[in-house]
Amino acid sequence: MTTQRIECHIPLNRVEGDLELRVAVENGRIVECWSSGTMFRGFERMLLGRAPLDSLVITRSICGICTITHLTAAVHALDRIAGVAPPANAVRMRNIALMVETIQSDLRQSLLMFLVDLCSPAFAGHPWHTEAGVRYQPLRGTRCIEAIRETKRVLEIIALLGGQWPHTSFMVPGGVVYAPPVIDFQKSLMLLKQFRQWYERTVLGCPLARWRELTSAGDLDAWLAERESQREGDVGFLLTAGRALGLDRLGIGHGHALSYGALEIPTGSEVVGTGGCLVPAGLVRGQGDVEPFDQRQIAEHVACSWYADYPDGLHPMVGITEPVASGAEGKKYSWVKAPRYAGLAAETGPVAERMVAQDPLYLDLARRDQGISALTRQLARLTRPVTLFASAEQWLTELIASHQDPFYLPVEPLRQGEGVGLTQAARGALGHWVRVENGQIVHYQIITPTAWNGSPRDGQGVRGAWEEALIGTPLPDPDDPVLAGMVVRSFDPCLVCSVHVVGGGRRVLTV
Repeated sequence: MTTQRIECHIPLNRVEGDLELRVAVENGRIVECWSSGTMFRGFERMLLGRAPLDSLVITRSICGICTITHLTAAVHALDRIAGVAPPANAVRMRNIALMVETIQSDLRQSLLMFLVDLCSPAFAGHPWHTEAGVRYQPLRGTRCIEAIRETKRVLEIIALLGGQWPHTSFMVPGGVVYAPPVIDFQKSLMLLKQFRQWYERTVLGCPLARWRELTSAGDLDAWLAERESQREGDVGFLLTAGRALGLDRLGIGHGHALSYGALEIPTGSEVVGTGGCLVPAGLVRGQGDVEPFDQRQIAEHVACSWYADYPDGLHPMVGITEPVASGAEGKKYSWVKAPRYAGLAAETGPVAERMVAQDPLYLDLARRDQGISALTRQLARLTRPVTLFASAEQWLTELIASHQDPFYLPVEPLRQGEGVGLTQAARGALGHWVRVENGQIVHYQIITPTAWNGSPRDGQGVRGAWEEALIGTPLPDPDDPVLAGMVVRSFDPCLVCSVHVVGGGRRVLTV
């Protein structure tokens, strides 16, 4: 008996940016994968020679979805160069904007990009297929329309606090540029509560408190069988369809989960966190305990990336971004670098946050599935708002009570220093590394969440997170790679943190 091995390219849409997958298939399953980001992100080079505050305007435009996140990372780095700790009210405002952006992104990705796959004709034999079309068919599905309407409303909070969304610039070293009137905080609190009520009623199918009671895979099974409203919510629908498709057995990768930590607890707040943050930082290796996070353990590899070679990996504070793509690089196949933490190819995102937070539900699901599955990964994204609503409402309440307190501390012009800005974007760990000399940026490096999740191989030949997760995925028809697409989309890919290299009205670099 002979085994036929074929190599093919998988067409993949509904991801942010340009993603190309090349896979090898044997007996109808993927046995090898190469993930290629096909655009060059030149923002680090654009920033060289500019004033430090320019980074607040330029980096926010890296992505139209994670605009607040990049602004947050950039301002954190400048805060450290300035040696300033912003006032508690500024921390609250920054946190709320980031939380709102994360919540709307989670809902839009889940309802407009991931669950759409359930409408595929490939799943027509399942009893839930017709209902999936009613809910999630693009532009016409009832849930799609609701998601667009409701997330648009909740984004008004960022407009009230930051002036606009996307691409607001209300954060600056030392705090925020504007102290909104109390009525804007009150409006924001009302909008957030209205959105939470819609989420409980429609997406979760139960109160937040009921979901927080779940501490094991068995509890989740009981919850699903408990009440029709819970089965009919989007979370219940995801679980029912995902299990029927075997997504709880697919998408299991290296298993290393990384979180930088995010949402600093303001001084005097009633919100409680771990390590000074609402979202804790750390690394979980497989099924192990949480290890403390140390950003000095990060290194970027370019062995399989279209950049000038350097030995081993480099920490981003000394990293080099020198694009080289002559077509003769051999094993190089992506514009994405390969970040590694302590030598590990780690995944990041909402499920990594839950693993690092030692959430018993997700720890037990990972044990039952023998790793982080595509279904568990997407479940964590669709339910992450549960972990954010209460704190966001509390911080808005505190802003109403303390609106007379400062929102900004003056800082001297930034002339010299190094700063690191770390946070958690909707898709996971985001970092900006900055060095300023004589009032100008002389070094800027950015590692996005998709660089972690969608990296190519490193210098040791180790696959990136979703390259590894795709191994073993059924692919009976390369022209209809629906399950492979769902595995990749469970990471919520975002490659728009890239730009084509252009000049003189023509493209000067083509891959």
